[in-house]
Amino acid sequence: MTSMRLLAIIAILVQGLVIGDSQELPSFDPEQAVAKVLEVAEGKVGPDVKKFNVVDFGAKPDGATTSTINFIRAFKEACNHNGRAMLVIPEGNFVVGSMLLSGPCTFQPPLMVQFAGNLLPQDSTVAAENADWITFMNFNGLFISGKGIINGQGEKKAWNSVCDGCRRQSASLKLIKLNDVLISGITSVNAKGFHMMISVCNNFVITNVNISAPDESPNTDGIHMSKTNKVRISDSVIGTGDDCVSMIHGTTNVTIENVKCGPGHGFSIGSLGHYEDEFDVFGITVRNCSLSHTENGARIKTYRNESPSKASGIIFQDLIMENVKNPILIDQEYATIKGSVDSKVLISDVEFSNIRGTTISKIAIVLACSPTFPCQGITLKDIHLEYSGPPDHNEDTPFSSNCTNVKVNYIGEQMPPPCA
Repeated sequence: MTSMRLLAIIAILVQGLVIGDSQELPSFDPEQAVAKVLEVAEGKVGPDVKKFNVVDFGAKPDGATTSTINFIRAFKEACNHNGRAMLVIPEGNFVVGSMLLSGPCTFQPPLMVQFAGNLLPQDSTVAAENADWITFMNFNGLFISGKGIINGQGEKKAWNSVCDGCRRQSASLKLIKLNDVLISGITSVNAKGFHMMISVCNNFVITNVNISAPDESPNTDGIHMSKTNKVRISDSVIGTGDDCVSMIHGTTNVTIENVKCGPGHGFSIGSLGHYEDEFDVFGITVRNCSLSHTENGARIKTYRNESPSKASGIIFQDLIMENVKNPILIDQEYATIKGSVDSKVLISDVEFSNIRGTTISKIAIVLACSPTFPCQGITLKDIHLEYSGPPDHNEDTPFSSNCTNVKVNYIGEQMPPPCA
């Protein structure tokens, strides 16, 4: 069930929309707000909302004709409208190449995007290599809602060309320098790279989205964010080939709840300490989520690098694990290479609470902290994990935890047993 706090945020984001009978939607009634949000997804808006349908600008829903310029023209008209505006992507299959949909804009926020169609990528032989696919940038107020599908078709070429040291593959949906954003109901499948990439944003709500790619698809993070504040992700299903949600430097005040993750690499904070002058990470809560057949569960990872920063105020709470390889993991030795130094990222005030389920590893909990900056204020509370992996040829191998450079505060049940 969507929390009242999330409903309140949604109500604020859609405040001022004129719905149906032209009555202004009251921001103090979150239940009514969500109901009206669903109407917006169906295009049931008031007469003072001007609609900009991409088909009216020449886009062809035939799954063959490239419609990139038509989408851009429709967005520009909506962006420059002096009033309430809705960009309409109707049912049909639209082929589009890389698009930068950027402000500044003059519309009365938010820009509504009624998204009902399927987006397919332009043939990579004529598209810009590795350019991010659909980018919204540099304006305030964006609401994307509907049952539309963004199909990156990464299986056709992109996943086979991933290599160490190469530029990352293109993100399907990139959101940068935006404030007050709501994304609801959409589906992203088989992204070339990240499904959603969020950077330098503030006040973000993502709810009821479905993200999927095979577990062998490389670097296909579900939702990847950096330098972004106030994010809530809820009531969604994410299964992909990398992190379900990844939060790197400058990510603050994030709540993730009621999300099903798997396959994938779990919920990850990091990698941190990768770049110079990184911003700190704090205020991260992941709760009431489930993970199934993932590489990791609740993970914090940092490079062995000279770059100093901090990660603090982190809570992983009420998580259910099913056959997860590394259910609880702090890894400050990530991507160790010859000549690397101890990680200079200080991890503090982290709580793993009420985490239950099964793991395929005999060492279910690994807290490998930096010798130079040992972890501080790490709490494990009410942990109950059971081994579900293959029979161990050495039955003397205990089901255990492994801790280095950290003093752990244990509360309540502990299975596997605490570190010595």
